[in-house]
Amino acid sequence: MPRRPQPTARQARLGLELRKLREAAGLKAREAAALIGADSVQMSQIESGISGVSAQRLRRLAFNYDCTDGALVDALVAMAADRARGWWEEYRGHLPTPFLDLPELEHHAKYRWDVDFLHIPGLLQTSDYARALFTYVNPEYPPDEVERWVEHRMKRRVIIERSDPTPYETVIHEAALRIRVGNRVTTRAQLLRVLELSEADHVDVRVIPFEVDGFGGAGSAMVYAGGPVPKLDTVVRDSPNGPVFVDAEVQLSRYRTLFRRVEAASLDHGGSRDFIRKLAKEL
Repeated sequence: MPRRPQPTARQARLGLELRKLREAAGLKAREAAALIGADSVQMSQIESGISGVSAQRLRRLAFNYDCTDGALVDALVAMAADRARGWWEEYRGHLPTPFLDLPELEHHAKYRWDVDFLHIPGLLQTSDYARALFTYVNPEYPPDEVERWVEHRMKRRVIIERSDPTPYETVIHEAALRIRVGNRVTTRAQLLRVLELSEADHVDVRVIPFEVDGFGGAGSAMVYAGGPVPKLDTVVRDSPNGPVFVDAEVQLSRYRTLFRRVEAASLDHGGSRDFIRKLAKEL
């Protein structure tokens, strides 16, 4: 298969998972390469995502690695066979690569959890709210650049608006609901938009009020994307240089537990909707 000049996060994840399976089997790269008629350089390229791997070769490797997790192998084969180019590709060369990896991850996610304390989660943002946010954070951006970022963010909403939407749960702290990223009109419209989206059966919006006692999870903001099997879940954290993807099993387990703890501190779905409605009326 041809080499890729810059593998996507999804392609790199496939290679990483194959390397994990090889190392668990106690095989060196050259030994694994011999199993599929390749050399150690080719195996290195496969495990780094630079080169693809066929379904036949992948299953042969998994068999020789004594991997008995059939669901995981099937999921990896599906990843290897995926050649689709999503809408995000039109932004390649215009936006940093991690911001293209994010919608690709979202596109394939089986479910999505968000936790946010300072801003309305991106999937729920209005264009005016997103525009005010990008303009404030990047005042040097020319208007057309800001609009490109806004457009990209709005297109990401497709996963909860399409005919086969992704199940979505989000926990939002009261601070994020009250902070006026834009003006009063923008903020009220944003709250009403959250209420509108929360009416869908596949969208569960929860609110943590300031008055909740014993809550110490303000540093647990996250995007959690569920994979076809738990081992292929991914957590996305913000950093000064863009999104960071976390996929270590121990960390994934920790973030699953953390999300449920944060969720347990929130109001239920109905109570959260009443809370947001009350804030909107105050504006």
